[in-house]
Amino acid sequence: QVQLVESGGGLAQPGGSLRLSCVASGFTFNTAAMSWARVAPGKGLEWVSGIYGDGSETFYVDSVKGRFTISRDNADNTLYLQMNSLKPEDTALYYCAKATTPFFRGDWREPDEYDYWGQGTQVTVSS
Repeated sequence: QVQLVESGGGLAQPGGSLRLSCVASGFTFNTAAMSWARVAPGKGLEWVSGIYGDGSETFYVDSVKGRFTISRDNADNTLYLQMNSLKPEDTALYYCAKATTPFFRGDWREPDEYDYWGQGTQVTVSS
């Protein structure tokens, strides 16, 4: 069965860095585009970043461009999110999500692009 297991969250100071990982199993990893999404306290779901199955194209929400980098290692079935220059507003529960296709059919931020989610990893940015 499909499993997505996130890790790497924790407490960081403003301006600091964290690297999130999402280990996938139960499917052929390079056949699925993947994304990171987050839920901040008191707010709704926000799509953070997406990447094609072959890693050839990436997508970012404007608020993280230039600070976050999504990548994937298809040999190790792992998705990453390198987060630099963290801000308090990055505090959220971060989820990885598996798309139904190797390349997004439409808008990568559409929930119906995805069929599986991880359990989330908490990121807290505070001094």
